[in-house]
Amino acid sequence: MSLALIASLPFVAALTPALTQRFGRKIATLIVAAFTASALALILQHLPAIMAGEVVTTQINWLPNLGLNANFRLDGLTLLFALLILGIGLLIQTYACFYLDKSEPYARFLIYLMLFQGAMLGIILSDNILLLLVFWELTSLSSFLLIGFWSHLPQARQGARMALATTGAGGLAMIAGMMILGDIADSYDISTILTQKAAIQASPLYLPALILILLGAFTKSAQFPFHFWLPHAMAAPTPVSAYLHSATMVKAGLFLLARLWPVLSGTPEWFWIVTSAGLITMAFAAKVALFKDDLKAILAYSTVSHLGLITFLFGLGTKAAATAAIFHILCHATFKAALFMLAGIVDHATHTRDIKHLGGLRRAMPITFALASITSLSMAGIPPLNGFLSKEMMLEEAAHSAPWIIPLLATLAALLSVAYSLRFLSYTFLGAAPAYAHAPHDPGPGLWAPPALLAALVVAIGLAPMPMAAWLVDAAASATTAQPVHAHIALWHGLTSPALWMSLAAVGGGLAALGLYPALRRIWDASPKPQAKPIFDNCLSALTKIAQGITAVHNGSLSRGFVLALLSVLGLGLYAFQTAPHLPGSRALTPIALAPATGFALLMAATLAATILHRQRLLALLLVGIVGLILSASFAYLSAPDLALTQITVEVVTVALMLLCLNFLPKTSPRETVALRKIRDGAIAASLGIATAALAYALMLRDAVFPPISAFHLAQSLPGAGGHNAVNTIIVDFRGYDTYGEIIVLGIAALLIFALTESLLASKWAVGPDHVTGDAGDPHPIMLQTATRLILPMAMLVGTYLFLRGHNAPGGGFVAGLVFAIGLVMQYIASGQDWAAARRRIPFHAMIGAGVLIASATGIGSFIAGRPFLTSNYTHVHLPPFEDFELATAALFDLGVFLCVFGAVMLALDALARLAKSNAQAQRTETT
Repeated sequence: MSLALIASLPFVAALTPALTQRFGRKIATLIVAAFTASALALILQHLPAIMAGEVVTTQINWLPNLGLNANFRLDGLTLLFALLILGIGLLIQTYACFYLDKSEPYARFLIYLMLFQGAMLGIILSDNILLLLVFWELTSLSSFLLIGFWSHLPQARQGARMALATTGAGGLAMIAGMMILGDIADSYDISTILTQKAAIQASPLYLPALILILLGAFTKSAQFPFHFWLPHAMAAPTPVSAYLHSATMVKAGLFLLARLWPVLSGTPEWFWIVTSAGLITMAFAAKVALFKDDLKAILAYSTVSHLGLITFLFGLGTKAAATAAIFHILCHATFKAALFMLAGIVDHATHTRDIKHLGGLRRAMPITFALASITSLSMAGIPPLNGFLSKEMMLEEAAHSAPWIIPLLATLAALLSVAYSLRFLSYTFLGAAPAYAHAPHDPGPGLWAPPALLAALVVAIGLAPMPMAAWLVDAAASATTAQPVHAHIALWHGLTSPALWMSLAAVGGGLAALGLYPALRRIWDASPKPQAKPIFDNCLSALTKIAQGITAVHNGSLSRGFVLALLSVLGLGLYAFQTAPHLPGSRALTPIALAPATGFALLMAATLAATILHRQRLLALLLVGIVGLILSASFAYLSAPDLALTQITVEVVTVALMLLCLNFLPKTSPRETVALRKIRDGAIAASLGIATAALAYALMLRDAVFPPISAFHLAQSLPGAGGHNAVNTIIVDFRGYDTYGEIIVLGIAALLIFALTESLLASKWAVGPDHVTGDAGDPHPIMLQTATRLILPMAMLVGTYLFLRGHNAPGGGFVAGLVFAIGLVMQYIASGQDWAAARRRIPFHAMIGAGVLIASATGIGSFIAGRPFLTSNYTHVHLPPFEDFELATAALFDLGVFLCVFGAVMLALDALARLAKSNAQAQRTETT
C-alpha cells in the first residue's frame, strides 16, 4: 500500500492550504512541503530494492472484469521522475512562498500546485493504462488552473485555454491509442503490456495505436507542430513555469515514450515519426529562441528545443540513445528549473523581462549573475557542466545515425542553443546597465537558495558524473530499455570522438552567430513568420462554427430536446427490431384475477386523466399521487414488499413537498396554442408507449439469454451478507457503493434547495398577487394538531421497527427515514413552520453530514480490514435473556442512509416552508 499512499499524499496536502492560510503563508507552505517530503522519503525507502533491479508494485483490484485496477509500479524510471517531481517540487514551494505578492490568493495557488503534483505522481506510478489516463487528464486540468492563475490577465486566460485545448485533444487521441494497445496485449496492466512486444508490433493495429499514443505524447511535450501552446503558457507565474514547463508536465510525454519504449520502439514507423518530430522541434525551436526578447520566452522555446532533443534520442531506438535521453532529462530539469527561477528574480528586481531593456546586472546582482552563468552555460553545453555531458552523448548518437541530415540538424540545434544561451546571459548581465526605474539588487535567500541548490547539482554532476548521477541513470535506463545498462559518463572521450568535433563546431558557430546577431536579427525581422496564436484562434473558431452547425437543432427548447431524443430512441428500436433475429416466446401467459385487472385499469385511467387535466396543477398532483398509490399496491401484488413500502412513503413525502411548491405557482399551467403540436406530441407519446409495452410484453414471454444476477444475490444474501432480505443486502452490501453515491446526491440536492431558498429570502422575494391561491381558512385546525401529536410517536415507532428489521424483512434505513419524515411533515402541516422549528434540536444539515460520515466510516473500515470498500461483516450475539440476534456492519451503513434521507427530506421541507411563510407575509403586506 506504500505506493498508493505516495500517490495520495499530494491530494491530501491539497486539502490543507484552505485550513492553514490563516496562520500565514509560511506555515501553509511548510505543511504542504511536509507532505511532499514525506512522499519523497517513502520513495527513497525503496531505493535499495530499485538499485538491486527490483520492481516494487502495489495491486488494488478495483474493477478487474473491466481491466481497471489501481495498480502502482516503482522502478528505476519511476524513481528518476519521482525525484524530479518531488525534489524540484519542494524547491518550487519554497520559491513561490517568497515570489508571489502578498495580495495573491496563495492558498489557492498551493491547492492547484499540489493537485498537479499528485496528478504527475499518479502518471509515473500507474501500472494500469486506464488509471494512467485518469491522471493524464488531471494534469491537463490542473495545469489549466495554474497557467490561468492570474485570470485578470487576458494572456493568462488565452494561454490556459490553448494549453487545455491542445493537450486535451491529444489526450483524447491517446485514450483511443491506449485502448487499442490494451486490446492487443489482452491486458490494461503496464507490466503485462511490456512483455507483449512481439504481439503488439505484429498486430495490424500497431500503427494506429502508435500514431494515437504519439499524438498524446507530442501534444503534452510540445513537439512540432503542437509546440505553440508552451510559450503562451509562460503567462503563468514564474514558479508555475519553472515547475510545469521545465521539470514536470512537459516531461509527461517523454515519460510515456520511455515507459512504452520496450514495446513500441525498434520499428521503421517509430524511428521515422519520433526521430523526425524530435529533430524538427529541436532545430526549429532553437532558431525561434535565438530571436525572442522576453526572458521567459527564450527559456520556453529553449525548453521546446530540448524536449525535441530528448524525443529525437528516444526515436533512434537504440539502448545508448535511450540512455542519453534519460540523462538529458535529469540535466535539463536541473538547469532549466533554475533558469526560470532566476528569470523571475530578474523580473522582480527590474520590473521587466524584456532583454532589450536589461543589461549590466552582474554588479548589482552578483549572486543571481553567478547562478545564471552556471545554468545558462550548462544549457549551452559548455564543459565542465552537466549540460555538456548530455549534449555530447546526444551528438555521439546522432553522428552514428543515417541519413546525413540527422547529425547535421543535431549540430545545427546545438549551435543555436549556444547562441541563445550566451545571448540570454550576456544581454541580461553583461554590458552597460540602462537606467532602471528602481535600483536592482539580489533578493533574500528565500528566492536565490532554490536555484542555487540546482546550480550546485549542475556543477556536481558535471565534475563527478559517475558518483552523482550514473547510478540513477543506469536504473532509469535499465527500466526504460528492459536491458541492463551501465553507462560510462565522462567529460573526455578522446580526440577520435565525433561528438567532440561536432561540439566544437557548435560552440564556434554559436559564438559567431552571437557576434553576427544584429545582422541576423534584421533578416529575421524582415522574413515572413506564421503566428501560432492566429492560426490556433482560426482553427478554434472554425471548429466552433462546425459544432454550432451540428447542434443548431438544439435551440434550448426542452420540448424539442425531448422530441429529438424520443424519436431517436424510437427509430433505433425499430431498426433493431427490423434487422435483428427474434427468439420465439416460450412462456405461457399468466391468468390475471379481476381485482388486479381493475387496479391496472384504474392506473391507466388515472395516468390518462393526469395527462388530460395537467393544466389544473392541484388536480394533476392528486392524480399523480393516485398513480403512485396504485403502483405501490401493484408492487405488493407482484411480491415486492420493499418496493411497495418505498413507493408509498416516497409518494406521501413527494406530494407533501409538491403541495408546498404549488404555493409559488399559478393554479393552472399555460395553455398550448398550437393544435398541430398537440397532435404531434400525442402521436410520439402513443408510439413510444406502445413500443415500450410491446418490448416489455415480448421480454416477459421469453427466457433470459444470459442468467440474471438476481440468482446470485438470492443465493448469497444470507451466507455473504448475513441477511434474509435480498433487497436490503443488495442496497447496503452488494451494491452499497451505488447507494453511497445516491445518498450523497440526495444530500447535495437538499442543500441546493436550502441555498436557493436562502438566496430568495435574502432578496426579499415574494410571489405576486396573481399567484395567490385563496384563503385557506384556519391554518392550524385543532383536530389536525391533536391527531398529528399522536401520529408522530407511532411513526417513529414504526420507523424504528422498519429500520431494525430491514436486513431480514421488508424495511431498511431508506424507508425508515421516510417514515420518520412523514411524522414530522405532519407536524409542519398541522402546526406550522414556526412551531416545528422552535422544537427542533438537531439541525438537518448536521443529519445529512452525519449520515454521509457514518456511511463513509463504514466503507473505510472495510479498507482497514483489507476488504473492498463498503464490504460488510456480521456475527451472531447471545445476550441472556434475549435470543440469539445478529449484529452486522451493514446496519451502520443503513444508519447513514437513514440520517441522510431523513435530513435531506426535512431540510427541503423546512426551506420550502420558510419560503412559503415569507410569501404569505408578503401577500398580507400587499393586501393591507
